[in-house]
Amino acid sequence: MQQAIAAKIFPGGVLLVSREGAVVFSKAYGLANIYAHVPMTVETVFDLASLTKPLATTLAVMRLVQNRQLGLEQSLGDLLPEFQGSDKAGIRLKHLLYHNSGLPDYRPYFKDLSKIEMDSRRAALRRFLVKEPLIQPSGKEVLYSDLGFMILAWVVEHVADRRLDHFVTDEIYQPLGLENLFFNADNADDRQGPFAATENCLWRHEVLVGQVHDENAFAVGGIEGHAGLFGTAEDVNRLLVEMLRTYHGQMAAALFDKDLLHQFFKRLPETDKAMGFDMPRLKGASCGRGFSTNSVGHLGFTGTSFWMDLEQSIIVILLTNRVHPTRENERIKKFRPHLHDTVINTMRP
Repeated sequence: MQQAIAAKIFPGGVLLVSREGAVVFSKAYGLANIYAHVPMTVETVFDLASLTKPLATTLAVMRLVQNRQLGLEQSLGDLLPEFQGSDKAGIRLKHLLYHNSGLPDYRPYFKDLSKIEMDSRRAALRRFLVKEPLIQPSGKEVLYSDLGFMILAWVVEHVADRRLDHFVTDEIYQPLGLENLFFNADNADDRQGPFAATENCLWRHEVLVGQVHDENAFAVGGIEGHAGLFGTAEDVNRLLVEMLRTYHGQMAAALFDKDLLHQFFKRLPETDKAMGFDMPRLKGASCGRGFSTNSVGHLGFTGTSFWMDLEQSIIVILLTNRVHPTRENERIKKFRPHLHDTVINTMRP
């Protein structure tokens, strides 16, 4: 980690490693803000970016499936009236979770949304999603898609009749005592951090601190299915440990259903996807070579990641501010597998 900071892979980071539910390593390195010279600490709150997908939106869907309010085979046409009669009516919930819905990966909706009154933006974003053409048939090729998770958040809010952040807080984070996993509603939460700074944003003309980095999420008030979650390494680990223990049947009163968790953590054949989670690629996996093929994880654009080996019961959480001060710094891609290999090799007897 110190070598990475010296090599300017990222200004700072927190590395946490746990095994069989116990934290075996937790340390902060470098700076949370290079301009204010704020040191990184293990309490630093990070913009988790796309970790929102597995740790908020996917778990919300899982909870609704568990409560028999949703079914993975249900289609958008059945779930949301707005999609009836559209080319997306036949997309099933599982397609959105597997990223094989046929939707494109990304669209810069924020450019149009920023010209609209804030109160009308979420409705406008959803109109854009309804109109967005599919680029391939549903259920075929995997294409990682932010848009699919925006739609999943919409499904959750429609079925639960609660905003996504309220639902996951009430149903998951609060019961587990996770106070440092949260959405920064309206980008003006009264929480004071301490936040890791992200980009010197060319669109917003400021260094982002405690404000969601993703432009599309920011444009609609900081709460979306693909991005918007903030958190500490400790609380990410506590949430993952809950899942790991449930997976192995070690929880007497588990928040998640064991069989359903096994279903969500099952690899879609010949892909690197489970439902809402990534699994290691056969070549060039970001978790390196030491993690078993039965591992789940995810990466976040801001420089965040977690990997959880379901066989070895090892969790590695790497939270960094690699986009501080610019997203052009992509050196973390080569560093990540090297770090994970080092951790696994250190832990071997």
